[in-house]
Amino acid sequence: MSTDRRFSDSHEWFDIDGDTVTIGLTQYAVNELTDVTYVELRPVGTALSAGDSVGEVESVKTTSDVYSAVAGEIVDVNQGAIDDPAVLNRDAAGEGWLVKIRTDDAGPLGDLLDAAAYEERYPTD
Repeated sequence: MSTDRRFSDSHEWFDIDGDTVTIGLTQYAVNELTDVTYVELRPVGTALSAGDSVGEVESVKTTSDVYSAVAGEIVDVNQGAIDDPAVLNRDAAGEGWLVKIRTDDAGPLGDLLDAAAYEERYPTD
């Protein structure tokens, strides 16, 4: 995990590595969802605008869209999360990543919360 991971108020995390941004759901979101039962992700090659949904996560309580804060193209999806949605409950910040997007402009991530600000606003304890 990058030390400059950014967080949205809609409870996605974004990790930048060069021109690739990995997106997942925060532990706070997963705790609110409770048991995740289904993950559907848009396919590799999908072009996205900032604010577009990359897929949805379903739990015993609700269904939630997952959004991208950057424009780009989906270059990888976590088949493991599709096959075993409970991985989000076990490791939302690691093995529970959802998609990777190649972007020409990661600038919008600078407007999001850093880890300390997100934890202060949405404590997981």
